[in-house]
Amino acid sequence: MAFFIACEGLIPGVPSENSLLDGPQEGLSEEEMGQFLAGDIAFADVFSTQTGLGPFFVATSCASCHIGDGKGHPFTTLTRFGQNSPGVNTFVGNGGPQLQNRAIPGHLPEAIPVGASFSNFTPPAVTGLGFLAALNDTQILANADPNDLNMDGISGVPNYLDAPDYFIEKTIHQINNGQYIGRFGKKAAAITLQIQTVNAYNQDMGITSDFERSEPSIYDRGFTGADNVLDPEVPTSTIANVVFYLRTLKAPLRRNENNRQVQSGDALFSSIGCGNCHIQEWTTPETDIDALSQKTFSPYTDLLLHDMGSGLDDGYTEGIAQTSEWKTPALWGLGLSKDAQGGQYFLMHDGRARSIEEAILMHGGEAQNSRDQFASLSSSEKTDLIKFLESL
Repeated sequence: MAFFIACEGLIPGVPSENSLLDGPQEGLSEEEMGQFLAGDIAFADVFSTQTGLGPFFVATSCASCHIGDGKGHPFTTLTRFGQNSPGVNTFVGNGGPQLQNRAIPGHLPEAIPVGASFSNFTPPAVTGLGFLAALNDTQILANADPNDLNMDGISGVPNYLDAPDYFIEKTIHQINNGQYIGRFGKKAAAITLQIQTVNAYNQDMGITSDFERSEPSIYDRGFTGADNVLDPEVPTSTIANVVFYLRTLKAPLRRNENNRQVQSGDALFSSIGCGNCHIQEWTTPETDIDALSQKTFSPYTDLLLHDMGSGLDDGYTEGIAQTSEWKTPALWGLGLSKDAQGGQYFLMHDGRARSIEEAILMHGGEAQNSRDQFASLSSSEKTDLIKFLESL
């Protein structure tokens, strides 16, 4: 009996639901749960040379970049190159837009072209994306102020993009001069989760599908051969299951909401203007998944591009964004980021910030005023604000 008691004391308890990022959105039907689980399995599937990996790639699975559905680590950071002004990336079809820094045996990985602009992108957390995908463009445009008409120094703008041939316009979308609003990625360079998923399979793992049948090209070598696995390497059903999985992952759950310091930090967050871009509350319209329809949620983002100043200008861009413009990242789940990042924060678009305070102090451009107000807070006020952010 003593043996069993001793072992029982060593068994860790079941983690609380709000300490985990992964898990399905509440309210899915039995059929929807089946597709969610199928997508979960596909998301974790590790590719090899026998199943189509490469010949050029960055990662071997979706989950390897999004451990526990959380943020990536510097080891999984992606490099994009070739576009230094709004418009067309001249390296697309000749290596761009993504560096393929790994290759299967018999192939050499890619190198960044000499003189090409580039930027590093740390993979984001993927939870709650279905809520953002369900919003309509009208809701996003309601917060855009390209000419700063209200003179608050904030002039968020959407990133308009050309849609791939397989894109199907839905009622949530508004076309503008043949282009559509992006809402996923560091610079909002993907219009839908389907586009984001297809690109990730192809550019991250060298996996072809019915939507993208060509292996990634390599700079100065073009399309240099296949990997001896027939294309497409994943069926359309797998893409659909992964997209459904991403749409129905639950939103991150709050923690310590009733803590005095958390509540004080919440008030400070608003008072110094952080909420002007990191908009707290949204409500989804009707959508094809009942569990996501007419739900109020709190991602703390406006899904718009903002000029973040010279310090965050990497000289690279996507779509019509300027090189110093970045999409406001969602802050929900921020306090759980370290769990997926090896116990330490790697924040901002490329993981350069090693703490929440360091990330705030890197804000410039449209966020300069809020950054300066944060810097002028007392030590205890800064602690309260950070505790609030860690509660999201």
